[in-house]
Amino acid sequence: MTPPRTTPRTRRAAAAALVALVTLGAPAAAAVGPAGDAGHRRPCVASRLPDAGPARDVLRIAERAKAEMDLKSVILRVTVDGREVVTTALGESMTGVPATPALHFRNGNIAISYMGTALLRLVDRGTVRLDDPVGRWLPGLKDGDRITLRMLAASTTGLVDYVRLPAFQQAVSADPFRQWPAEEVVRLSTSQERWYEPGTDWSYSHANFVLLGAALEKITGTRLDVLLQREVLGPLRLRETRNGFTPDIPEPALHAFTSDRGTYEESSFWNPSWTTAPGAVETTDICDLASSAAGIGSGRLLSPASYREFLNPGTVGLGHATAKCPATVCLAQTEATHYGLGVLVLGDWVSQHPLFFGYSASQAYLPSERLSIAVSTTNGPDAAAGHSAHLIAQRIAAALAPAHPIPDFG
Repeated sequence: MTPPRTTPRTRRAAAAALVALVTLGAPAAAAVGPAGDAGHRRPCVASRLPDAGPARDVLRIAERAKAEMDLKSVILRVTVDGREVVTTALGESMTGVPATPALHFRNGNIAISYMGTALLRLVDRGTVRLDDPVGRWLPGLKDGDRITLRMLAASTTGLVDYVRLPAFQQAVSADPFRQWPAEEVVRLSTSQERWYEPGTDWSYSHANFVLLGAALEKITGTRLDVLLQREVLGPLRLRETRNGFTPDIPEPALHAFTSDRGTYEESSFWNPSWTTAPGAVETTDICDLASSAAGIGSGRLLSPASYREFLNPGTVGLGHATAKCPATVCLAQTEATHYGLGVLVLGDWVSQHPLFFGYSASQAYLPSERLSIAVSTTNGPDAAAGHSAHLIAQRIAAALAPAHPIPDFG
């Protein structure tokens, strides 16, 4: 997707108009100030809500969704041009323990957008090129001379997604606390026949991003968590976002529950080591997530050329269903949706939506209006499987930016 064609003057005017709209009638104490996309003040707390207006509308959307979807908690933050519209938390973390905006939760594949951003910062410096073969740094990888850094970040390698393998799913279900070394999960993918030749189609595979993390470490000679802190988290002032090499979650922690194994049980500390590259298995809070949406979605850390690549690296078809790569794996291509270099481009929005172990989250950014939406949810006992945080983000977008709906994906 090409970034929306707006001039600095029209962007400022649109942002100013929306800021005026969403803050109309709000008491002065409700605004945190211009920090939603440039690092927020500590602590992350709920805003005071006016009796009417868009902030109250967002709260009603969250309340309805929590009831309809049987969610245990809904935490959200919305900002426009760095100004807080609303920050709130509904429901409970655990029985009798209210949810608050300061709670930390797992951010899953949102960290992949950080890896894509870090890669492009290296490209901007001339350290690497997107079309360099990854075999230069990972010589043991089969077909490493044909797989490029671009293919890893854009998920066009053809590598099977180990998460979809029945043997892996059974192993995780049998022992959700198991530590999965990166070499083991990559081997699960590379031992399978490819879905297609590298660069000829698109399919999401966790293996791509485990390998990308390993490549970034080799390229820079820096451990991935340190690299991401230096290149992304630090510059975006994401003070509450951090890697964990264990299943622990920094206090205060948002607890999660799931019925994935047939019984509604706590899943907060199930081991997330398989979810992405070691060093990028992160936790965050809702204020950081809103700042992340703006910082990543605006391409603030990238050159204009790299930002264009970030949003549209020339992904091949976004999935043409084949016998090896069925429609349930390779997304059907539409003009409205495609995959960038670690991000989903959904219509006019730049986004990511992690979902695992009872946690669901969404970060979405609308560049033309500088609107950031961040949502985190956890499940109640009767919650349906699915991206509840994404659904709530869609409803908020429809209320605040009706001319720019967030499309479905997958």
